[in-house]
Amino acid sequence: MSQNPRDRTPFVAPAWVLELSGEDLAEIFGATTLSRGRAYQRQGRVHALRVVDNELTALVQGTHPYRAAVAWDPFEADPAIPDDIATECTCPVGEACKHAAATILEAQTVASGPPGPPAAHGTGTVVPLPTRAAPAPSWEDLLAPVVAEVQPSSATQTTTAPLALHLEASRTTTRFGSDELRLAMRPMIRGASGAWIKTGLSWPDLQYADHGRRNDPRQRSALVALMRAHQARAPQWQRLAETIGADALGPALWPLLRDVERSGVALVTGYQGKERVHLRSEPVEFVLDVTRGAGGQLLVRPVVDLPGAAGLELLGNPAHGLVAKERAELHLAALARPLTPAITTLLNARELAIPEADAERFLTHYYPALRQQATLRSSDGSVELPEIGPPRLGLEVRFLDNHVTKLSWSFRYAVGQQVHTVPLLRGTENVSRVVRDVGGEEELLASLDVLDEAPGLRVPLPGKSRLGVVIDPVLWGWATVQFVRDVLPELQERDDIDVTLIGEPLVYTEADEAPLVEFSTRDLDEDDLLAGADGIREVSPDTQDWFDLGIKVSVGGQPVPLSALLTALTRGEEQLLLPDGTWFCLDMPELHTLRRLVEEARALQDEDRGESLRINRFQAGLWEELVSLGVVAEQSERWQRTVGDLLALEELPHPEPPAGLTASLRDYQRDGYQWLSFLWEHELGGILADDMGLGKTVQVLAAAQRAHEQGLLSAERPMLVVAPTSVVGAWVREAERFTPGLRVVALTETVRRCERPLADTIAGAHIVVTSYALMRIDEQHLTPLTWSAVVLDEAQAVKNHRSRTYQAARSLRAPVKFAVTGTPLENSLMDLWSLLSISAPGLFSSPQRFGEIYRKPIESGSSPELLGTLRRRVRPLMLRRTKEAVATDLPPKIEQVLPVTLNNAHRRIYDTHLQRERQRILGLLGDVDRNRIAILSALTKLRQLSLDVHLVVPDAPESARPSKVDVLIEQLVEVAAEGHRCLVFSQFTRFLKIVRERLVAEGIGHVYLDGRTRDRPRRVAEFTDGDDPVFLISLKAGGSGLTLVEADYVFVLDPWWNPAVEAQAVDRTHRIGQDRTVMVYRLVAQDTIEEKVVALQEKKRDLFAKVVDEGGLMSAPLSADDIRGLLEG
Repeated sequence: MSQNPRDRTPFVAPAWVLELSGEDLAEIFGATTLSRGRAYQRQGRVHALRVVDNELTALVQGTHPYRAAVAWDPFEADPAIPDDIATECTCPVGEACKHAAATILEAQTVASGPPGPPAAHGTGTVVPLPTRAAPAPSWEDLLAPVVAEVQPSSATQTTTAPLALHLEASRTTTRFGSDELRLAMRPMIRGASGAWIKTGLSWPDLQYADHGRRNDPRQRSALVALMRAHQARAPQWQRLAETIGADALGPALWPLLRDVERSGVALVTGYQGKERVHLRSEPVEFVLDVTRGAGGQLLVRPVVDLPGAAGLELLGNPAHGLVAKERAELHLAALARPLTPAITTLLNARELAIPEADAERFLTHYYPALRQQATLRSSDGSVELPEIGPPRLGLEVRFLDNHVTKLSWSFRYAVGQQVHTVPLLRGTENVSRVVRDVGGEEELLASLDVLDEAPGLRVPLPGKSRLGVVIDPVLWGWATVQFVRDVLPELQERDDIDVTLIGEPLVYTEADEAPLVEFSTRDLDEDDLLAGADGIREVSPDTQDWFDLGIKVSVGGQPVPLSALLTALTRGEEQLLLPDGTWFCLDMPELHTLRRLVEEARALQDEDRGESLRINRFQAGLWEELVSLGVVAEQSERWQRTVGDLLALEELPHPEPPAGLTASLRDYQRDGYQWLSFLWEHELGGILADDMGLGKTVQVLAAAQRAHEQGLLSAERPMLVVAPTSVVGAWVREAERFTPGLRVVALTETVRRCERPLADTIAGAHIVVTSYALMRIDEQHLTPLTWSAVVLDEAQAVKNHRSRTYQAARSLRAPVKFAVTGTPLENSLMDLWSLLSISAPGLFSSPQRFGEIYRKPIESGSSPELLGTLRRRVRPLMLRRTKEAVATDLPPKIEQVLPVTLNNAHRRIYDTHLQRERQRILGLLGDVDRNRIAILSALTKLRQLSLDVHLVVPDAPESARPSKVDVLIEQLVEVAAEGHRCLVFSQFTRFLKIVRERLVAEGIGHVYLDGRTRDRPRRVAEFTDGDDPVFLISLKAGGSGLTLVEADYVFVLDPWWNPAVEAQAVDRTHRIGQDRTVMVYRLVAQDTIEEKVVALQEKKRDLFAKVVDEGGLMSAPLSADDIRGLLEG
């Protein structure tokens, strides 16, 4: 072993080298290769041993110097696993060679010697060679491999032993029991006698250049490539066999054999390789020769251009080559294309005879399939083989009624004079022998870009389409138009598409004129008006308000079915087709409005009447919007007299105030009187919703006086006024004052307590006034009577349509009913429905339908556009004026919040209860409706604690005195000293009494009124006619029926989340007759629930104003979010 004299650095072997055992090395290299490597190591052939980045390298002297490298994968856990060792060498073998084995053995030998000095740092370590010194290779030895690579092949041939490949064909039975042709191959070498011998040469030996004989590297490389290809494909047990089988290589056999032959390796067969093997340089192909035999039958024989064809055998499964024996020689050829099992079976049959009777069927059904897999010819010209054309598309178009078009696609193949039709989708044929050109079909389908011009022709649905082309589409309506106009002409012009039309397409044209909409109303038929019970037929009052609504649409004189128009609009279609092919655009706002209005009209009917439509005379707003879209063709006289005049009210002559009215009406009051008079005259009810303090009572009395003078109101049919108990007396006084010619009777006792018939009590009265409580109790006595009119004052009392009070009011019999209230909405849109269902029955349908159509979408905010629709429907039947708009001479009202700071003791008690109640309330919010009473009770407790803790905690210390009372007393003393008079409101009468006690203690004069006060008029007179500066009033008692313009200061001690309640109380003084600025102070305890209530008030007040005055959203009951907001902070 030699060494480099310039590098004496000691070698340090990697740990993995030392852990490789002899068994590991034998597994890596094999026993033979390892033995040869050990000989090389002992002979000192390993030089320049290094370790670089965990890789062991060396220069090993063989026939030529070779560079060997060995490495271990450091990411594996076990360095002793042989599979983790990789080897590489520049020798012909390339890997796992004796040079790599010698490198490892040398490293182990050097590492096991005496330790040397520490290795120097660097990229590698050079092995010191202290023993078994051998001469270093000379310069000629090092350059010899370079010269050898450029030596002419003739020189190589003169110094190497030639190689041969022995091939032997034989039949063998596979382990699956089938009989197959096997082509066995093994290497041979020229022996000393010149004969081909196999002794001393095996497939593994080819990996080594010095297996004992010198071979041509090109020949050896070609055979090694063949061997390695076999090893990559064959099972493990076949890899080191003496012969290798061509069956494992498949079609890859043929290029490998040609490479072997081109390298100079002789292809031989027979004993000692004495016979030649002829390898066809180009692939061959079977030809099926079709000739006509005796009797007209067709004979199909496989023919191939190959010597020895008589002994022809197929190689491989599927067959990819041919093997033929001619005398002792073999002829081998690759097939131009592998054979399918079916063709292989056919070829093995050698000859196929087809009777003359089946000849035509063979040529039309079977010949195309054979032609796809083999070449056919008629060598003697006795059979004319048909031409097969490329695929064509077939399209059958069937035109049906109502613009329905059915299409059916197929492919058509011409075989000679016959044409075969196959479905568009492959695999759906019942029986078909046509071999389909899949590529040609898909190329045709891909060229149908024109199908994108009409919907329904391209849909990528598995099983329903191919390449997106729908197999059997059905087109409807406008899709038919687009197909006929944009698609069909181009398809008919194509040379590769056969279009067949069944029926004639219409000529589709756009209408020259816009649609004309005509409306009409008609009185219901007698059968509709009559309702029978026990055989008695009488006019139903409910049906008298209804009319048949007719809607006709036409284009150019051609009628347009309304149902088809509405359906198309609902579906969002852009055009509508008429039966004759005329079409018009639906993108017109008027048509979409028509659809919406018709849907609304249907929804307002409580029962489904199919295509027929009805409209109620209270639905004047709906009719007004309808006729704005077209023309009125016909109107019922009764409809025109009521609805027509109502919509044109401003253009009608305005009646003068009645002679019997002693009041002087303001301009807006005159308008209200005229509006009420018109409704009364036409038996239409409505809502007078003027702001509080604008004199709604006198407007109603003026209308009643006119009705009396026109004969619509009499002592036989008086007007019934239902009002809160506290207001009954005010109605009597106002009527006696402004309509002295009308006799007024107040019902202050129940019929039972009065002990006389109701008819006797009201005999001779023109106006009867009762309370809501008595109306509910005496419903059975009031309902049978017929009133000229019913007036519901402070009509919010009937806002709950589930209450007995509402039911009683609804059951009263009168041709006209009026709801009078300054707050038509308090909690929900259902409040408005309740009032209108009494005053204008039929304007809206059932509460459930109204909730679905209006309340839910509007209150949720999902359909804000419905707000405008709702206001338009209500507008003709609800009159509302605000003080700001009409009472310009009314002095201003200034409102502000007066913050109150709780004292320390009050604060501690409030905060303690706040935390407790907050947790309790938040736990109940999961089901607000079910827990509403408990939630409101807890919130009320917090509001009371904000006022005075003693209202909730009677034994609270005196130090927790109510700061709000102190602030109030200071204010009252100051304003009273300046000559002002004050109204003080609170919802809690107990707190009012605490305030009263302080007023007494301070010597401030006052009057007290709550719901339990019996002589209400006397207490009111004490304040209005007296000098006391303060009037203490509970919100319930002072919310209605009072006119207290003598006061100009208002103090609200506890805010309530329904601002309408407070507004009613405040407007007791800010109303007609007030000539001073009204100051309103809301005392609010800081950092308490009262601040949250004020914020909620502002939100609700804004929303309330929008629906009543501006068409926006209205207030709703306390929601879970509202309650959470009250408890925040």
